[in-house]
Amino acid sequence: MVIYFPHWDLSKSPKFLPREKADDIPFSSRELTNILQLFSFSRGSPQAEVMEDSLRQCEFKPIEGEIKICATSLESMLDFNYTVLAAPKEISATNLVACHRLSYPYAVFHCHSTESKIRVFKVLLAGEDGAKVYAVAVCHTDTTQWSRNHVSFRMLGTEPGLPVCHFFQADHFVWISSPTS
Repeated sequence: MVIYFPHWDLSKSPKFLPREKADDIPFSSRELTNILQLFSFSRGSPQAEVMEDSLRQCEFKPIEGEIKICATSLESMLDFNYTVLAAPKEISATNLVACHRLSYPYAVFHCHSTESKIRVFKVLLAGEDGAKVYAVAVCHTDTTQWSRNHVSFRMLGTEPGLPVCHFFQADHFVWISSPTS
């Protein structure tokens, strides 16, 4: 299987705003016109379309057993952190939190936890140039609640109910607790 991690210059990624600033900016699809004016994006522009998509993703109702937020500041992401009661080699997802970067003018992450069975792995990978890197892989063992139109099913040619595994890109991450002594 060929695994592709796009080159991502994290220094050019949008930065988190302090909570005070982020909380002063509307974050709702109902406020899209005001948000676009604030960032000087015209309606229908590529930036406006990805922002609208990000807002909609944040407003989707969680699936059964899932708790989620879209973190607009580092402080709000840390507020969403849960304690995981498992060793970090392979972790039951009962209490872990996954965060995925969304396309937005400043750093916004879609963070969620779920009660469904998820397994997380630390995987050592080697690139074509011989470089080695550890990556995080996540396996969703229960996808029965997922939409039939989920991109994973389209890519894999499968349907809800079958497991789905994927790697996390450099700007996506999983919060886990430190192992207890």
